[in-house]
Amino acid sequence: MKENLNKIFNPLKEYWQSRSKKQKTVITSSGLLLLLVVIFSVYFFTRVTLVPLYSNLTPSETGAIKESLDSRGITSEISNGGTVISVPEEVVDTLKVELAAEGIPQSGSIDYSFFSENASFGMTDNEFNVLKLDALQTEIANLIKGVDGINDANVVITLPEESVFVSDQGGEATASIVLNTKPGYNFSENQIKGLYTLVSKSVPNLPTDNIVITNQTFEYFDLNSSNNSATDTFTAQNNVKKQIERDIQRQVQTMLGTLMGQDKVVVSVTADIDFTQENREENLVTPVDEENMAGIEISAQNITETYTGENAANGGVVQAEDETDTTTYNSETGSGNGDYEKVEQTVNSEVNRIKKQIVESPYKIRDLGIQVMVEPPDANDTTSLPQESIDDISNILGTIVRTSIDKTSTGGELTDEDIQSKIAVSVQPFNGKIQATEVVQTSIPWWIYAVGGALLAIIILLIFLFMNARKKKKQEDVEEIIQPVTPVKDINEEQENEGSIRRKQLEKMAKEKPEEFAKLLRTWITED
Repeated sequence: MKENLNKIFNPLKEYWQSRSKKQKTVITSSGLLLLLVVIFSVYFFTRVTLVPLYSNLTPSETGAIKESLDSRGITSEISNGGTVISVPEEVVDTLKVELAAEGIPQSGSIDYSFFSENASFGMTDNEFNVLKLDALQTEIANLIKGVDGINDANVVITLPEESVFVSDQGGEATASIVLNTKPGYNFSENQIKGLYTLVSKSVPNLPTDNIVITNQTFEYFDLNSSNNSATDTFTAQNNVKKQIERDIQRQVQTMLGTLMGQDKVVVSVTADIDFTQENREENLVTPVDEENMAGIEISAQNITETYTGENAANGGVVQAEDETDTTTYNSETGSGNGDYEKVEQTVNSEVNRIKKQIVESPYKIRDLGIQVMVEPPDANDTTSLPQESIDDISNILGTIVRTSIDKTSTGGELTDEDIQSKIAVSVQPFNGKIQATEVVQTSIPWWIYAVGGALLAIIILLIFLFMNARKKKKQEDVEEIIQPVTPVKDINEEQENEGSIRRKQLEKMAKEKPEEFAKLLRTWITED
């Protein structure tokens, strides 16, 4: 074991002892610098910076948020008497969106105290308010962009003016938001509720009724209030109507957007919904054998009577026509001798007895209209879109209308004229497009690149110093090996003898055939 260690450390020891004092100083300084860089890098990478998530919270809200964060495994810290909760800086934006989707918090507001902390000296109140409002709008837009299905967001907030009188009640803030959504993305009610909660809790005194959210195609995202009563028929029916129109609109927008381009198509859908709900009960009796209008015979009785003798008169009771019993008399008229025969047949039949309780759906599309605006490939030339493409769009819309409208409401199949009257395709240039700027953000901070560059430079410097040291060591070794050579006389001046000739032959053999020369030497050594 000791020998193995010596084999490893001896070359390093020799290399270190062969270095000059200056080289040792450079190597030691470089190693210490590299060690410090590694220590600081590990410290900055592993350090958790906590920033305020919410402030002005009630103790119950703080406990609910703390419990939610602990269940997610996120480090948190409560300060300022339980009214402020802080989380790691890298997850603060994501948590604001996720907690807002859950309706948390009910009280408090998102913390923006760093504006006042970073305000420069001499800044006026008006300048600070403008800077704070602009930063607030930007911060809310960045939070909204973290929601799935949203590419970009523009936020405009209007704050009420502060009154100089204490008795005056402050006004309410308003917010208008335009989203750049992904084509065909269907937002859930939970996501819409999260957006409203996020914006409402980010701005003081901003109720959800004062928030308007729309996208680039002017589709509004309304918040369905949970306080509406179930008996509010109008609200419920209006929500159903909007949902049907929205579903058809998204279906058409996705289909035509794939065909023409998402920014080349605008779709509007209007629907007439029949909310009549019918509950009825039907009791039907039908024959088992509908062809012969007969039921199933479950029992039958046949009675036959015959009589022969004097004064055999006709007798019996005539049965009604709708009875199943049949009596037949065979006799001769008269008062003398005679006979008669009575045949009675009774059959019990069973029929189908059907009882139906029918509850029809209260949502039927009674009428449907689809309006489509298409921008041609060349916006300045409406004829650049061929008529065949317009006809294809009309056929697609006609199929959707034909399959969506309830047949019982129209009294049968719709004709082509009826279909064409319910769709409209307009080819026009779009002059009111909203140009959304894509903001490309790097996920890696700039200082990481700076640290990486510094480490790379140090590694290159160490490699250069190591190679330079090896080169110098080789030169020193060569200088030690090479010794001054005393001048010798020219061989040509010496007289040729047997020894000199043999020596020349050996030198020639060593140059031309080194392997044979080595064998010859080994042979001589063995003989000696």
